[in-house]
Amino acid sequence: MWRSLWPTIDRFSLHHFRYIVNQLREIRVVDKRNREVVLDLLQSIVEIVTYGDRHDPAIFECFMEFQVLAEFVRILKIGGNSGIEAPLLQYLSIMIQNVENEHAIYYCFSNGYINSVISHHYEFDGGDLIPYYVSFLRTVSGKIGRDTICLLVKVHQDTAISLPLYDEALKFANHGEKMIQIAVRALTLNIYNVADEMVYQFLTTPTASAYFSSLILNLKNKCLHVDAIINGVKESFHEKKRDLLSETDRILDDFYYLKDILCIPEQRLNKLVTENIVNMLILPMLLTLLNNRLSNDTGLSAITCLYVLCRLLQVFDGTNLVNVIGSAVLFSFMPPNVTDAAESVVSARLEQVNGLAVCYQEGEEMVDLQHEGAENFMMNYVLKHSLEFTELSSCFDSSPLENSENEWGGIFSCIFSRNHSLMLGSLMLLFTVADSKDLHYQLAAKIGFSQVKTASEMIGSTVAGHIQKIVNQLLKVLASEPPLSVPILLHAAWFLRKLLVFLDQKLEDNDCHLFKTSYEVSCGHLYEEFDRCWFDHIPDVLKSEWANCKTALEESSQSKDPFFLLELASIQNPPSGSNTGPAFDWQRMVDCVK
Repeated sequence: MWRSLWPTIDRFSLHHFRYIVNQLREIRVVDKRNREVVLDLLQSIVEIVTYGDRHDPAIFECFMEFQVLAEFVRILKIGGNSGIEAPLLQYLSIMIQNVENEHAIYYCFSNGYINSVISHHYEFDGGDLIPYYVSFLRTVSGKIGRDTICLLVKVHQDTAISLPLYDEALKFANHGEKMIQIAVRALTLNIYNVADEMVYQFLTTPTASAYFSSLILNLKNKCLHVDAIINGVKESFHEKKRDLLSETDRILDDFYYLKDILCIPEQRLNKLVTENIVNMLILPMLLTLLNNRLSNDTGLSAITCLYVLCRLLQVFDGTNLVNVIGSAVLFSFMPPNVTDAAESVVSARLEQVNGLAVCYQEGEEMVDLQHEGAENFMMNYVLKHSLEFTELSSCFDSSPLENSENEWGGIFSCIFSRNHSLMLGSLMLLFTVADSKDLHYQLAAKIGFSQVKTASEMIGSTVAGHIQKIVNQLLKVLASEPPLSVPILLHAAWFLRKLLVFLDQKLEDNDCHLFKTSYEVSCGHLYEEFDRCWFDHIPDVLKSEWANCKTALEESSQSKDPFFLLELASIQNPPSGSNTGPAFDWQRMVDCVK
């Protein structure tokens, strides 16, 4: 009864807001005894400010008058070991995220309050503070614009010397928690998209740009980890496949992140990222392949190089990276017998690939990248020199391919390798380059590709002169006795079909014999299954696998997942006892149907 006589308090009123703020200003120390009281005050302030942003402008005017953000910073500093940091960051995140008034956002970023919260010395050892801190940084980055990002930059003599939001976030770029990595990358993209002239100058300084080098270095380490998984001897194939899928997903995430950066229309940023990708990732991998080595000095295998290059071509839409790889593939057509000494040709080939990076840098120095058409001029400059490097190709375009695979380097030495994974991987790279819509028309014409034709007509002169040998090599794989593993046969069939569609030609007599042999061997193994336990399921399996195999055969090289290269390289002999039992018999029958 007496409660009804007491006046009700409007907790979203300006009067109540002033009362809460005054209560907070009276706090002189934060410890475990008053921690909950302080948190209730902070929560009430955030709720009222969020309400006022939409319904009562006077509340935010009071917020500015009392400099409430300064009180947040003060509470953070006197918090000690009370554990108030995480909830305070959470409340700040909620407030900043929900404030929509541009004037209010501008005020929040002014006076260095946000930078003070960002630069505060936090104890990140253990606990759950890091997710709250990174979430706060990401929330701030989501509210910045070209007019407000300058408020977060520290300037000395009209030059940006630091951006705490960016600098502190990058400390968690390689954190083990995936969600934290995603938040950091989202934050960096927010900054790259709204950065002004001063910020871009800061981002391209040696100190700040080290992030991009670190990013590529970590990407290379993931590739090395892929190699380690492939070469592991203790794991089963299924364990390897699981680990490979996880690691390649991380590599793919990096590629899409780099692609997002390159899609930002800022030439200096594009130049910086492209140089790091080319010099630290693409060229070392290409040198491994063009020098005809199974691995390079860093221990990265040719199979992993082929996988990464194919994936890179499929992900990146920019012409520069596609044409760097395309030029290197073009160089690999050069046979060692063009010169007197094979060693000198290998050396020249390596110099040619390195020359791409040099020409690229020279082209950038000759033009102002801000001017329209600068990128086309630069690409034409690089291509002009790349085509000069390949003038010797005219002396062997019409020459027959020798039987000895040792007389060829680069991609062709891999195609005619006895290592089936290497053979299929090099073909995958060649086909992915052929199907790229970004391949420069001069390179396409030099290799024999034509972008004005359909994909089924893209392979021409240089490659077409040796297509028959490649077809013969694939048919030998299909007709091998005893038969190779089903994955090798299926992928070899994919390449064979694509080559025959490209050429629109019939098989020669010898190739027809190999094809017939392959067919008879496959039929023979299927007939054997009629006398085994799963024979009654053959019609159903044939029906389902027919559709699956038909879809797989018609898949384009741009959509075909090159993961199969890593699978083939990691296949080992099954452990003893694993080749018996109903499960093994079922899989054998399915493989025969395929």
